[in-house]
Amino acid sequence: NGLIPNMFPDDNNKPLYNTVDASLWYFIACYKYIEYTKDYEFVIKNIYPTLKKIYEAYSTSTDFSIYSDEDGLINAGSDLDQITWMDVRINDYVVTPRHGKPVEINALWYNALNILAMLARYNNEDDSIYLSKAEKVKKSFNEKFVNKDKGLFDVVDENDDSIRPNQIYAVSLPFKILPLEISKKVVDIVNKELYNIYGLRSLSKKDKKYIGVYEGSLYNRDIAYHNGTTWSFLIGPFLDAYAYVNNFDEKSIKEVNSICKGFIYNMSSYCINGISEICDGNVPF
Repeated sequence: NGLIPNMFPDDNNKPLYNTVDASLWYFIACYKYIEYTKDYEFVIKNIYPTLKKIYEAYSTSTDFSIYSDEDGLINAGSDLDQITWMDVRINDYVVTPRHGKPVEINALWYNALNILAMLARYNNEDDSIYLSKAEKVKKSFNEKFVNKDKGLFDVVDENDDSIRPNQIYAVSLPFKILPLEISKKVVDIVNKELYNIYGLRSLSKKDKKYIGVYEGSLYNRDIAYHNGTTWSFLIGPFLDAYAYVNNFDEKSIKEVNSICKGFIYNMSSYCINGISEICDGNVPF
């Protein structure tokens, strides 16, 4: 139904498909593959038909309340669903629901549409349907997500103005959905509120839900997991976005290199040459 598995369980159990973003990240993986190899033919022959199926599923509706709304944006999740990467559920308690239209999902959707248009052109097909939808998504995104004081809303319809790292993807992904001026504000806010040496905090320290230390019982750790805990994988999109808004100038590249070198200590501790998945939001991280 247009969904890529979120997990392959052990013991021959059936795959779990409870994620809205995996299928959209698949478009980015294909784009990056082409960027590095220029091998359009492999993608057109082996993957392009599947990308079209994903597009059809998301354009209409599929499982977990995933559908393209009248404004062109992707709506996802309801009730007990947890289908973004912030996916903790404790029995019937959904810790970070994010139901509605999540910011990174719609940035990914915009990119997916542009990637489809690129592949259609290469395959001598009409790209207009994808481009027109992409323009609609871009217009709606800028109308609904831009939040003057906090960069971008984390979710809209209903609006959630929590300062979370998901907004950085609107700047870091290949096809730019925001004007440069707004992109700069997003990077500045994420830098001030979330940057934390080994990654980005999952929630601003100013938020009343913020939990700065990941420790204790499973329940306590689950509550903290996406409410302040620092995630190392988010440093990649942050650095991409930071360099982009500074026009990849010498100063920004020097700063990016400096931040990357900051991981050397982390890589020489605990699991050698591994980077910790998470760190505390609070000092000493």
